[in-house]
Amino acid sequence: MRVHKLHSWNLTPREAARVRSERRGRWEGCDRFAEGAGKIAYVAGCDAAYFLGGSQALGKRSRQGALREANRAIAGVIVYRFPDMIEVERVYAQAPLRFPYVPGLLSFRECPALLAAFRKLKHEPDVIFCDGQGIAHPRRFGLACHLGGLLDRPTSGCAKSRLIGEEREPGQRAGNWTALTVGSGGKKETIGAVLRTRDGVRPIYVSQGHRVTLETAIRLTLAVCDGSRIPRPTREADRYVGELKRAGAGSPRARKEKMPG
Repeated sequence: MRVHKLHSWNLTPREAARVRSERRGRWEGCDRFAEGAGKIAYVAGCDAAYFLGGSQALGKRSRQGALREANRAIAGVIVYRFPDMIEVERVYAQAPLRFPYVPGLLSFRECPALLAAFRKLKHEPDVIFCDGQGIAHPRRFGLACHLGGLLDRPTSGCAKSRLIGEEREPGQRAGNWTALTVGSGGKKETIGAVLRTRDGVRPIYVSQGHRVTLETAIRLTLAVCDGSRIPRPTREADRYVGELKRAGAGSPRARKEKMPG
């Protein structure tokens, strides 16, 4: 799968913040699919985890300490035929972590490993579901936005918890949702959806990543749910990465740690 080189990865946090602002200015929030909105052939889920390799893996650390000191990443991507959701391919890749742990800029830390995995794909997904945020991010540019631009593909953020915004509890039936908003009074902005994916379970947070409207992101998220709270693509990508680490693809002492945002 082709990856667009939109910027260097050898960046300081200040340079990364500037790149983020530039890329945010080119964000697309309308539906734009390669073959048209009604002809989605493949969808994918992706996830990444972080660990300390080698002798550095020895010793106990707090969760925040583990995130800051991690020196490698492992990423997994699973592709499904749509809409029957039959798996057709799964790939993974590892990459050293070169960007520091800076909240708000975590996609610069995670994307290199994810891109290395996407480059291996033989089946190019038409839509990608990310275990993280899209525009429901303090700077309106989460992982799903960044990855969508780098791959020039529609992406949707499917997060288990929110980073920012106010919400109202949606109805208890699967498919019920309310707007995730920021601002106050007449200046409220909708940045995502608080979506119930299964009757009576806690909702998830769906936000636009790139080249997709919020309404389409919600519809497609529900289409790839299979009765569990977490949509199948991101749930199985998360499980896949965990299996890889347990099988020895990463450090034998590695402990999976998720990064917010």
